[in-house]
Amino acid sequence: MKGVEAVVIGASAGGVAALFTVLGGLPADFDIPVLCVLHLPDDRHSQLAEVLQRRLLRPVLQACDKQAIAPGLIYVAGPGYHLSVEADLTLSLSQEDPVHFSRPAIDFLFTSAADVFGRGLLGVLLTGANEDGAQGLAYIKNSGGRTIVQDPRDAQVALMPEAALALHTPDLILSLSGIAQLLATLETSAC
Repeated sequence: MKGVEAVVIGASAGGVAALFTVLGGLPADFDIPVLCVLHLPDDRHSQLAEVLQRRLLRPVLQACDKQAIAPGLIYVAGPGYHLSVEADLTLSLSQEDPVHFSRPAIDFLFTSAADVFGRGLLGVLLTGANEDGAQGLAYIKNSGGRTIVQDPRDAQVALMPEAALALHTPDLILSLSGIAQLLATLETSAC
């Protein structure tokens, strides 16, 4: 898969283990930014970035408002805030209403990233227990980006991948290990 400028990943129930698998095989020189939304309870501090960084042995940051998106970094949404991408390639946090009962919401990140990256975006939707991400993934596809859905048979909770498959036909339906292998071989765009 050529020309990928950014990867967005969404997950809910079972998502931490799924992220370990999907991001665990990234090569040391991987220089595509990865932005992740995992449904989190918004009433306490999240240690997701620290846990992922320890496990993956690569830089993982909890997204901050107005933070510039840098090559090769993994960003995760913090609790209580939607994460979106701005036209100037910075991150934005907001407290707009929850989407599918979630803030951060996957759809929120996916649609904003599709508006900015268009054909250069790869969207990945993993295990989860609601329909968040399905519309955002379809939006990525309609904006010219590429989409991957975790095979529902491989998902800890199949509802989220099934909702995405009911709404659009992704470029690929893969197991977690298949997604990990594909991400590890991504080539950045020449621009």
